[in-house]
Amino acid sequence: MPSSDHMECALSLARLASGYSSPNPAVGAVVVKDGQVVGMGYTQPVGGPHAEVVALAQAGEKARGASLYVTLEPCGHFGRTPPCTRAIIEAGIAEAHIALVDPNPGVCGAGIGELNAAGIRTCVGAHEGEAREINEAYLKYMATGLPFVIAKFAMSLDGKIATKTGDSHWISNEQARCYVHGVRHTVDAIMIGVNTVITDDPRLTARGCGGRGGYTSRQPLRIIVDGSGRAPLGAKVFSQPGRTMVTWSEPVDEAKKRQMESLGVEVVVAPGEGGLVDLEAVLRSVGERQVSTVLLEGGSELLGYAFDHNLVDKVLAFIAPMIIGGTEGRTAVGGVGAEFISEALPLERVEVKSFSDNVLVSGYVKKASTGACSAG
Repeated sequence: MPSSDHMECALSLARLASGYSSPNPAVGAVVVKDGQVVGMGYTQPVGGPHAEVVALAQAGEKARGASLYVTLEPCGHFGRTPPCTRAIIEAGIAEAHIALVDPNPGVCGAGIGELNAAGIRTCVGAHEGEAREINEAYLKYMATGLPFVIAKFAMSLDGKIATKTGDSHWISNEQARCYVHGVRHTVDAIMIGVNTVITDDPRLTARGCGGRGGYTSRQPLRIIVDGSGRAPLGAKVFSQPGRTMVTWSEPVDEAKKRQMESLGVEVVVAPGEGGLVDLEAVLRSVGERQVSTVLLEGGSELLGYAFDHNLVDKVLAFIAPMIIGGTEGRTAVGGVGAEFISEALPLERVEVKSFSDNVLVSGYVKKASTGACSAG
C-alpha cells in the first residue's frame, strides 16, 4: 500500500471519531511495518486513549522500527491522558508522517520537536486539507474560543421554509432528514430560536434514520434562544433525553425560571435588549463549556441575526422541488440582510449532493482563515 493510502486510511479512522471525541480533536493513526499495516486506532471518547496509543497497542512489538501515519500532531503534554509523544518514542517508531500541525498552544510544533529530538524523522503536510476539514471545528475553537457554527435550513425552490400559516412539515424528504440526524450526532449543540419552538415544537434530538430506530447514545446540548422567555413549559424539547439550555435576556421571570429548572432545564441570562439575545455572547459562553460545534437550525430571525453578525462558518441548505409562494410565507434567512448584491455573503468550497429529489448545497462563508500554526 503506497504511503498516501496509509494516510488516507488514517483519515478514514479519524472520521469514525467524529461525534465521540469532542472536545478533543478527531484523530486517526496507522502503524506500518515493512509495507504492512500492523496497528490502527482513532481517538476514543474523552478520558480514553488517543489514536496513536490505540494503534501502538495494537501493533505491539511490531511498532519498533515502523512508520506512524497520524492525522494531527501528537500531543506532548499530560492532560486527561499521558502524552502521545512519549508512547511513540517508547514504542520505537522510526518515522512519523503527520497531516496537520496542532494549533493548540500546548502542542503547536512542540510534539514534532520532541519526536525529532528523540531521533524520529517527521514528515508534515500530507493530506493537510482533508485533515483540516475533519477538525474544522476544533481548529476554530483553538484559535478563537468560539464554536464552529453550521447554519442548516430546508426550503422550497422559491426560498420558503414555511407557508403563511407556519406549516413546514415536511419540506425536505426522508433521506435528507436522515442526513440531518447524522449531522446532529456529530455536533456538540443544536440551537434554535423560540419562534421555532412555538410553531414547530421540535424535539431537537439525534435519532435513527428518518427519526426512526430510537435515540443515538450521544445527544447534543439543545440551546433555545428566547430573549423574552416565551417558550412554553410543555414544549417537547424540554422532555427529551440529554441536556437543554434556554438563554434569556433581562428582565427575568423568576417564577418561570424556577419552573424551567424543575424540568431539568438550565436557564442562562445573556446580554441583550428589546427581546433579542446577543448571540455572540451566547456562543462565547457555550464555548467556555467546551462546546466546539453548534448546529443552527433556525428559525428565520435567528439565522438572519447570525448571518448579519458574521457568526456563521458553514451552510447546509436543503432545497426541495416545490413552490410554496405567497408574500407572507417565511423565508429561510431573515434579519437585516444585504442592501446590495455586492454585499451578499459569498460561499466557497461549495458542494452539491442529491437526496432523491432533494438537493443539498453546502459551503463555507468566506472569511479570514483561522486555526493556522507553524511548526517552525
